[in-house]
Amino acid sequence: MSKQENLMSKWLVTIIYVIMLGTNAAAILIPLNGMTTQEVSDTYPNLFAPAGLTFAIWSVIYLLLAGFVIYQWLRPKRPSIMSEPSLSKKIRGLFIVSSILNSVWLFAWQYLQINLSVVIMLGLLMILISLNRLLAKVALTTKDRFFVRLPFSIYFGWITIATIANITAFFVDKQIDFFQNNQPIWTVIVLMIGLVIICATILSNHNIAYGCATIWAYYGILFKHQAQNGWNQAYPMIILTVIGCIAVIVLVCIYESIQEFKRKKNV
Repeated sequence: MSKQENLMSKWLVTIIYVIMLGTNAAAILIPLNGMTTQEVSDTYPNLFAPAGLTFAIWSVIYLLLAGFVIYQWLRPKRPSIMSEPSLSKKIRGLFIVSSILNSVWLFAWQYLQINLSVVIMLGLLMILISLNRLLAKVALTTKDRFFVRLPFSIYFGWITIATIANITAFFVDKQIDFFQNNQPIWTVIVLMIGLVIICATILSNHNIAYGCATIWAYYGILFKHQAQNGWNQAYPMIILTVIGCIAVIVLVCIYESIQEFKRKKNV
């Protein structure tokens, strides 16, 4: 990749990030279609959706992604993943596509295009899977881990849960009797499926940050089920399931931390 192409890709990453940030700000401040993102979520009431406070994680995600955008402009003193032309090109390309999908999804969601939103969200999830698999296979410096892997790990963890929530909203929108009449059972099943996916991802990608993001998401579900202005403990089976899932994810993260320590010790 020539210097000009490299410079153009850096600018494109920066511009697309600003557009994504602006789109999300518009959804909150204007808001798009006269409803906030949380208000749209409330139009698809289901037992899996987390409490509104949980969405504060987006501030963390965008802040970490801002760090990545700045980091990709820097000239590292030590060999870095962003100084390797082929790898940095892939990372920037995947980031650009993910940011575009993020912005487009928001429009689909705000304008109640639930079918389209599911397709876009699945596309975003696939991009983040590819990006995190790439980062799990290459050698990273300490700065690479903080400015590249950490942002996309937290992002991936949240989007994993957001995808499940988006699909759940899709079923609510279709008003399928079998789903509507058995929401508690389906929610427990979905929570367990999510748990398997989360644990497998933590262990296969050696990614504790991903696990932390999913713990926060599951906590949001727990909080809503316990809150008086939420489900007010109406579904104890779901509450026990969520608590159990959180406990398992925490244990898997601890296990992976121990394994990571052993791997570093043996290097």
